[in-house]
Formats: sequence, structure tokens, C-alpha cells
Amino acid sequence: MNRSVTILHTGPQALIEDLGRPGNAHLGVPPSGAVDPYSLKLANRLVGNAETAAGLELLLGGLKIRANGSCTVAVTGPATEVRVNGRLADSHQPVHLEAEAVLEIGAPQTGLRNYLAISGGIDVPEELGSRSTDLLSGIGPDPLQDNDVLPLGTPNVPAGADVVPPHQVPQTLVIPILLGPRDDWFDDAETQLQQGSWTVSERSNRVGARLNGTKLNRRDGEIPSEGVITGAVQVPPDGQPVVFLNDHPTTGGYPVIGVVDRDHLRFLGQARPGTSVRFRPID
Repeated sequence: MNRSVTILHTGPQALIEDLGRPGNAHLGVPPSGAVDPYSLKLANRLVGNAETAAGLELLLGGLKIRANGSCTVAVTGPATEVRVNGRLADSHQPVHLEAEAVLEIGAPQTGLRNYLAISGGIDVPEELGSRSTDLLSGIGPDPLQDNDVLPLGTPNVPAGADVVPPHQVPQTLVIPILLGPRDDWFDDAETQLQQGSWTVSERSNRVGARLNGTKLNRRDGEIPSEGVITGAVQVPPDGQPVVFLNDHPTTGGYPVIGVVDRDHLRFLGQARPGTSVRFRPID
């Protein structure tokens, strides 16, 4: 049996992602991986894969694929329309595809990114222990294009789940943030963060969520380049914060006012331009 799928249409952006390649910052390599790892893990569980298996991360849907052999798929993330051979199917549960069946995934009703897992996982070569596409460094597979053929691994029997609601993306985000290490560059950093309000910029991507709104008052100048981690909130001279996401650079020369709690980064990764953001400093 031919264990593969063919990409008929990618939509705005379709990337191969697993849980990333953390631990390589000393090589200048960001962690990459799924921006919303909870949704990817769920999709993998629904089709019987290990949570670490590679799937597809879809920006604003639009994906159309053909199964070249029998397989099981699951679509997770925000609520979206799923069709098999033109007929409506359900997201957030296993769906069987026969050979030559065509799967189409629409744009999500809220949020940005859906995840598609296929039984056996996307079986492309690993780089530094991961199959993830890294848009900043270029490590991993290239962004998908029409007519790409993706090999699949050996499938397992899906365990399934009783009730799996679609991921709800709130219109206003309240994001916990731990101050430092450069909060001393700001006049009363805690108060500025508590009282400020921002919206997600249309210039946001997998590198970082760029925010527009309250200007954070900081010292002039730059610091010597130093290491930064996922979730770091850098503030350039214009005072508009940038929250680093999965494909962020591993060093930076702007002060980091704080670090976002990792469990909340997925909400920023799903936030559409215009989504309201507030910070809640924590100890």
C-alpha cells in the first residue's frame, strides 16, 4: 500500500511541524515546532500517533490533499470546516480516508492555525532530532507547495476520545508575564505592563507576536547581544513589545522586560491581528 499523501493545494501556508528541536540555542537554532503544541498533540492522539509525531500546521486553512493509500486523519485547533470528497466531515475526531479520497480544510472560524495529523505521521528526514520547519534558520523541510508528496510512517490503532471540543480563541488575551531580566531598563516596569493595552499586529508570524499600543518607556540605546528564550518580550526603541514565538532568533540586542508563561504562548500563536492583549505580571 502506498503510504503517502499528495498536496493538491497548500492554502496560505502549510508547514511540517512536530514538537520542535529545543536545546540547540548554543548552535543558534531556535526550538521551532508547533506554535500550538496542545492541538498537535491532540490530533496525533486521535489518529493513534505518538504525540511527538510530525503533522501539518495550517495558517488560515485552505489545505487540500489526496490520500494515496488508506489512512486516518484528524483536524484540531479552532473550529473549521472539514470535507472528504466534498462531503462534510467532523473535526476533532478520527476520520478515515480511502485511497484517492480528497480532504479539504477550510479557514478557521476564529484563531489562525489548525493542525492535521495523519496516521503514521509525516515521515520526512529529521534534522537535529526534529522534522519541524524552521522559517528563521531554514532548518527542516521547506514550506509545502502544491504537488508535494509526503511519505507516511507505520500507523497504530487510534485510541480516540469521548468528547473533544474545538479550541476556543478568546477575543481578549490576559497574558501572565514574569518580569526580567532587563526590567531595570524601564520606569516602573510592573506598572507599565499592568496599565498598558495592546493589539496583535498584522506583522506577527512564527518568529514573534508583534504588539501595537501603549508605548513602554525605556532607556535609550541597546544592550550587548545576549541570549533570548521562547516567550521573551523584547522592547525595541519604539516601545512596542514583541513576544518571541517558536522560530525566534536565539540572541538579541533589545532589553527583555519579561518572559511570558510558556503555557500561554499558544494563545498568542492563535491570535489574529486586532486581538486585544494585556499583561499580568506574576512572581
